Amino acid sequence: MIFPPVQEQLDIIARNTVEVISEEELEKKLEKSRQTGKPLKVKLGADPSRPDLHLGHSVVLRKLREFQDLGHEAVLIIGDFTAMIGDPSGKSKTRPQLSAKKARENGETYFEQAAKILDEEKTTICYNSDWLGRMTFDDVIRLSSHYTVARMLERDDFEKRYKSCEPISIHEFLYPLAQGMDSVHLRNDIELGGTDQKFNLLVGRDLQREYGIDPQVCVTMPLLVGTFGTEKMSKSLGNAICFNDSPEDIYGKMLSIPDELIETYFSLLLPAPSQPLELFMEIVRQNPREAKRTLAREIVELYHTGDHALAAEEHFDRVFVRKQAPEEIEEFAFPAASMPLVDLLVELGAVASKSEARRLIKQNAVQIDDRKVSDMNLELALGEEAKIVKAGKRKFFKVVIKKDFQ
Repeated sequence: MIFPPVQEQLDIIARNTVEVISEEELEKKLEKSRQTGKPLKVKLGADPSRPDLHLGHSVVLRKLREFQDLGHEAVLIIGDFTAMIGDPSGKSKTRPQLSAKKARENGETYFEQAAKILDEEKTTICYNSDWLGRMTFDDVIRLSSHYTVARMLERDDFEKRYKSCEPISIHEFLYPLAQGMDSVHLRNDIELGGTDQKFNLLVGRDLQREYGIDPQVCVTMPLLVGTFGTEKMSKSLGNAICFNDSPEDIYGKMLSIPDELIETYFSLLLPAPSQPLELFMEIVRQNPREAKRTLAREIVELYHTGDHALAAEEHFDRVFVRKQAPEEIEEFAFPAASMPLVDLLVELGAVASKSEARRLIKQNAVQIDDRKVSDMNLELALGEEAKIVKAGKRKFFKVVIKKDFQ
């Protein structure tokens, strides 16, 4: 295997990274790899706590793809076993544990989505239950002997919780040790992760050394701020753009990001942008909205197609600029003489509960045929013609209520 010059590789690896521990060791590993023709083994671990990947995950996945393009071996660890422990990183309280079945189910969807970024044929997929699940209690005790409580309490979130008398469960101490055992088992050369994973990555490095293995280089990536412009992207916070979102949703959410995030999104999310950053930032200074439209099109194209991107832009202009209903709206038919609007919104899946439906109506965020509705007790009456129901900014439904509907 012929690899690019070491400095060229270093320049690519360093792009967008926060920290490399250590750069000197990385250079040595790359040089040895080039001399022997043997690719480095690069590990990325992912706990399938949720089945949907979002653009925040893409930041580190794209770095793994860069290693692949440089000729190195990519190993994606699906942490179905560690997900049952619950990663305490950045948490002020114990994270809920997943069942083995749920962790495995989530993990099965993970690679299908990650393959939108990674070279599927050059990626090794592992489930860490394959080795962690075989450890005996004796093995766990021996593993625990390699780390002290004092070292664990150096971790920022543990330290804060300890000082504020928030509970820390013993099983949370086992999480970084279990993740570190992944590195011991794989004997990988490099591990990638977000900045919130730094402690876990360093534990893996320490454990490799304890087990007589050349310690891994740790490469940390920035955490992507979500669409609200405050906290990191997270589906649970409602500020995420997911890989599997529709083209229309991706486009619309991209246009909603604060202007100050435009440069960050451009730099972190586009592997091959259509124009240099300097030129793009000039557009941002002159017309930030047009810059966001450009960025939105390119993001949609990454996860769908160019045609989808253009159609999503037309959909956005039609609905949000020209204030017209979408050209294509899914139709629902209900066999009833009438139906309370609150119940209808739940039946349509526009909201999760009746209380949420009432809240949406109270906010004047529900329309029927372009007419805003403020009556909580309104009933949609029997009618031959379909009515267009709009819930929130982006959800449209075509509804027919017919008593004789079969």
